[in-house]
Amino acid sequence: MRLDGWGRFPTHEGRTVAVAAPRELGPLLRDGAGLVARGNGRAYGDAAMGEALTVLGRGLNRMTAFDPVSGNLTVEAGVLLSEILDVFVPRGFFPPVVPGTKLVTVGGMIASDIHGKNHHRDGGFGAYLQSLDLVLPSGETVHCSREENAELFFATIGGMGLTGIIAQATMTLRPIETAWIDQRTIIAPDLGAALQALDDSNDATYSVAWIDCIAGGAALGRSLVYVGEHATREQFAAAQSQRGVLAPAARARLGVPLELPSWTLNRASVMAFNEVYFRAGSRKEQALVHFNPYFFPLDGVDQWNRIYGRRGFLQHQCVVPPDNAHAVLSEILDRFSRSGKASFLAVLKKLGNGTGPLSFPIPGYTLALDVRVTDEIFTLLDEIDAIVVRAGGRLYLTKDARQSRQTFEAGYSRLGEFRQMRRSIGAEGRLQSRLSSRLGI
Repeated sequence: MRLDGWGRFPTHEGRTVAVAAPRELGPLLRDGAGLVARGNGRAYGDAAMGEALTVLGRGLNRMTAFDPVSGNLTVEAGVLLSEILDVFVPRGFFPPVVPGTKLVTVGGMIASDIHGKNHHRDGGFGAYLQSLDLVLPSGETVHCSREENAELFFATIGGMGLTGIIAQATMTLRPIETAWIDQRTIIAPDLGAALQALDDSNDATYSVAWIDCIAGGAALGRSLVYVGEHATREQFAAAQSQRGVLAPAARARLGVPLELPSWTLNRASVMAFNEVYFRAGSRKEQALVHFNPYFFPLDGVDQWNRIYGRRGFLQHQCVVPPDNAHAVLSEILDRFSRSGKASFLAVLKKLGNGTGPLSFPIPGYTLALDVRVTDEIFTLLDEIDAIVVRAGGRLYLTKDARQSRQTFEAGYSRLGEFRQMRRSIGAEGRLQSRLSSRLGI
C-alpha cells in the first residue's frame, strides 16, 4: 500500500494491517518487527509509516467510560477528536487542549503531545492525560499513569508511537457553558508588536498570531493576534438568542477535488490573499466565534492539502527560546520573504514546557510555515534549521518530513533518556517508523 502523510511527502510503499479491537494488538507486536501505529494519517511527514508494517488503528473507535463529575473520559486510541467534540460539546464539555485540526485520533494526540493555543498557560495534551493502556513489543499490555509505570507513561507522551501501541486512554475534559469563543483581535504592524501582544496575553486562555509571511521591510511579521476565552451564557445571550448555545461543530462544506497546478500557489496569489485576509481581520476587533472556525479553520476545506499540487508540501515548525527570539524569528521570516517561496499558512504561538522527553514544546515561541515541495526548498529549510539550532530551538517531529539527524539530536536534550527506555522494553528494531529510522531514534 502506498502511504504518505498529510503533506503528501515523502511516500512509502509498505504493508498495512487494520485492527478492530485492542486484543488484536498483542500478537501483532509480539510476532512483528519494523512496525508503528497509524491513526487518521494527519502527521505531516513519515512518522506514521512503519518500516515493514503499518498498523491501522482507526478501528479502535469506542468511547468506553465518562464521569460527568470529574470530566474523565476513557476512549480507545482510534477515536477522533471530532467525534469527542460531536458527543460532548452539546453536553457542556470541551477537550483541554486541541491542535489545529479535529481530524486526529486520541492515540496520535498522545504520541505527539499536541499543543494548542493555550499551551502558554495550560500546557499540552499530556498534562491532562490520566492514564493509558500500552501494548509493549512483547505483546504485554501495561497500565500506565503518573503513579504506575510512570517513566513509560511520560515517554509515551510525545514518543511518536515508539514505546508501544496505545490501546485506550483516559483524559480530563473541561466544562464549558457555550460552544462559542469570545475573540479579540489585536492588529500587530510588525513582528515585535506580535510578540509583545502574545506576551501581554499571558493570562488569556487562548492566543495565536496569523502572520503575513510575504510582508517585508518595516512590515516584516505583521500579524493579526487572536485572543480568546470560552464565552459564557450571559455573553452569548447579550450577543444573540439562545439558539445554538451548545451547537455542535459544522461539517466541511468546501473541498479541493484535484491537485492544483504548481503555479496556482505563488508569491503573487499568496500576497493577494494575505492582503485581503489582513484587511478583513482588522475590521473585527471583538466578536463571538464558534469554536469550529476558531480552532479548526482549515477543516472547513476538505483535502486542503491538495492546494499545494502533486508533489505535496512541507511544514516547517520550530520553537525558539524567548531570549533573542525577535532577532531569530525575524531572520527566518526575512529569509522566507526574500526567497520568493510563498507560505500559504504562517502561525505564531507562545509555548511553555512539554511533558515527555520527546515532547516538542519548550518555553518560547513556535513558528509554523507551509511551503510547496520544490527542488530548491530543501536548501532553504536546511539553512533555517541551522538558525534554529544556533538559537537553542528544535523542530516538531509530527510536522517533520526532512530534518537531518544532526538537527534532531542538537534539539532534543533528553533523547538519550528516551533511547534507554526503548532499549529497556525491547523496542529497538521492533517499533520502527520511517521517521525513527531517518533520525536514529
